[in-house]
Amino acid sequence: MNLKERVYSVLIVSSSERFQSSLVPLLPEAVYSPVVTVNSVGAAERARGLRDYDFIFVNSPLPDDAGIRFAIDSCRTGGGVTVLFAAAALYDQVQARVAEHGVFVLPRPIPRDAILRGLNWMTAARERLRGYEKKVQPIEEKMEEIRLVNRAKWLLISELKMSEPDAHRYINRQSMDRCVPKRAVAEEIIRLYS
Repeated sequence: MNLKERVYSVLIVSSSERFQSSLVPLLPEAVYSPVVTVNSVGAAERARGLRDYDFIFVNSPLPDDAGIRFAIDSCRTGGGVTVLFAAAALYDQVQARVAEHGVFVLPRPIPRDAILRGLNWMTAARERLRGYEKKVQPIEEKMEEIRLVNRAKWLLISELKMSEPDAHRYINRQSMDRCVPKRAVAEEIIRLYS
């Protein structure tokens, strides 16, 4: 998919209506949709529990928390890009605390053109993360297949008294003879003997 055709989901976490009303117009619906705005960390956690977001903007502080822990958790658990807006006087302190977790920090107040440049950087970072996600998914699928095949082998060993090499050969032979993946053979064995 062409980068110009991509649509990014956005979560804005800010108790300031002024901040929200200044940021939302910079996010055209053709590129950023949906744009969800919430005013507390609790509401942000609920929103993030319902779906993943490509971009998360956190305007610190919030009524129920500073938002720093939420920003860090968003980077750790999701594939999105998180930006934390902090008061200019606290910028260095906040940056030192969150940088190692992948959170971007921008000092407040911030000019409109700086936000637009930041959006370009966020897009580049999100696309890089998307590339890693594509590489990781096949590895995770292969690991799951290995776990299933090993479980099936142990069932063959315990139920049919096969040796480990014989169980391995049996699964491979069934896979080749029937032209099905080893995973499918392993799942059948697990269903049969579990």
